[in-house]
Amino acid sequence: MVRAVAPFPTPVRLLSVTAEMFPFVKTGGLGDVAGSLPPALARYGVDVTTLLPGYPAVMAAARERHVVAHASVLGHHALLWSAHVAGVDLLILDIPELYDRPGNPYLCAEGRDWPDNGIRFAALSRMAADMAQGRVEHYRPDLVQAHDWQAGLTAAYIHHDRRAGAVDAPRVPVIQTIHNLAFQGRFPAECLARFGLPPEAFSVEGCECYGAISFLKAGLYHADRITTVSATYAQEIQTPEGGMGLDGLLRRRADRLEGILNGISTDIWNPASDPAVHFPYMVGDTVGRTPNKRALQAEFALAPDPDAFVIGIVSRLTEQKGMDLLPAIMERLLAGNTQVIVVGEGDRGIERGLAALHRRYPGRFACHIGYSEALGHRVPSAADALLIPSRFEPCGLTQLGALHYGAVPVASRVGGLADTIVDANPAAIANRVATGFLFSPVGADTLLAAVGRARALYRRNRPAWRQLQANGAACDVSWNENAAQYVALFADMLGVAAHASTSNVISLPASRQRRTPLREGRRRNIARRPPRLSWPRAAPH
Repeated sequence: MVRAVAPFPTPVRLLSVTAEMFPFVKTGGLGDVAGSLPPALARYGVDVTTLLPGYPAVMAAARERHVVAHASVLGHHALLWSAHVAGVDLLILDIPELYDRPGNPYLCAEGRDWPDNGIRFAALSRMAADMAQGRVEHYRPDLVQAHDWQAGLTAAYIHHDRRAGAVDAPRVPVIQTIHNLAFQGRFPAECLARFGLPPEAFSVEGCECYGAISFLKAGLYHADRITTVSATYAQEIQTPEGGMGLDGLLRRRADRLEGILNGISTDIWNPASDPAVHFPYMVGDTVGRTPNKRALQAEFALAPDPDAFVIGIVSRLTEQKGMDLLPAIMERLLAGNTQVIVVGEGDRGIERGLAALHRRYPGRFACHIGYSEALGHRVPSAADALLIPSRFEPCGLTQLGALHYGAVPVASRVGGLADTIVDANPAAIANRVATGFLFSPVGADTLLAAVGRARALYRRNRPAWRQLQANGAACDVSWNENAAQYVALFADMLGVAAHASTSNVISLPASRQRRTPLREGRRRNIARRPPRLSWPRAAPH
């Protein structure tokens, strides 16, 4: 049995609250998802407006912007700007003393957290809650999606405002989305008043977490629904091993928790038009990739050997990603005429270790220390395999790009990696369904064994290897089906049916549908709401 998901009869307004969004600011998958999901939802009648902090890069991109409101936000004077940039609607919270800083949005130049990160992202959540409660003229969303800990206080502010009787408007539902449970936004208990929260908020049934304030815990407790970015990760975070101290709460809210796999934009991730790809080729064209391998070897000063087995790694350089394993195993990893390329930044010790490997194995190992969006696309367009040895991985986007571009993923069997890669065991190869190589648990020996399996297939059975590439290229890594799951969730939360027409219908398997029935008592006549973003236009900045 399947359920058809089609556009809403009248546009639904979703406020997406996030600390980063590609192409304006990005440190990882959160930025990619915040940037690529809104266009995918638009085809279903979901109008997404994204609330972003006014970082320098965001302000520079939004040159044609208009003042929406002046506000006092947790003791700081703020301007709220509206802009339409790169095809998306933005609302920008402009508080220069909090956001006008160069570089990484969370870290200073020395790699340490900004000491005032708590108030910086409490202000973002406070503004989102005010908008959800009608305190910003001309715009009120139907739903709020709070991304990760940085937006975690949004639902808590709404809850406590209503308890205090400060709001009489209908409550707007909030979805708390977990992109990585390891980052929870913990701050000292004495910051409670500074964050504008009442004393009763600091409790087990609120934001208190092991004696500290946790923004993410507050969101998980008070949100109407919780989503995370893969079905397997939704199960893993309910265990003591994967729950990062919040597994008990997540188990109690399991009926409100859903895993919806991420997608990527196949307009941006298109090897035929990607400006980062040296020699463009069509998806699934394994022969067309060949010149890119040669060009990548030259770019990284590796031996120009077409027979070398080239492994790419594009990752944050952290223990979570398994990057600390590389120095000890590199000599064995390079066996059998193998070359390795690493692109990324992160832990300073791991960066130094990789730089030492670069000097030790010239022509066989190379690394680029630093973030590079272009190399993040170019490496999977040219490498034979992409190694992803994460100890945990909520979803992972690297393997989606690899599958689409023809680089066979070799990955740990966790989270979204397990959900998106079919292991190349003999049965899967025989049935022509394999797309990569999975291993568990994460360790030096299991990693090397998986690479050994991949290298052996590449060397001994090139037709089977090309079949893996073709299978991966045939996978739908876009947002198509996954955006439809969000639409089904939104419809459930609003108590409306998304069945206005028969166009753009996507059928969801019964196993992937929400089990919670629609509630008659929460039905809303969205058609009577005023149009979105109807700002009185002030002079542009």
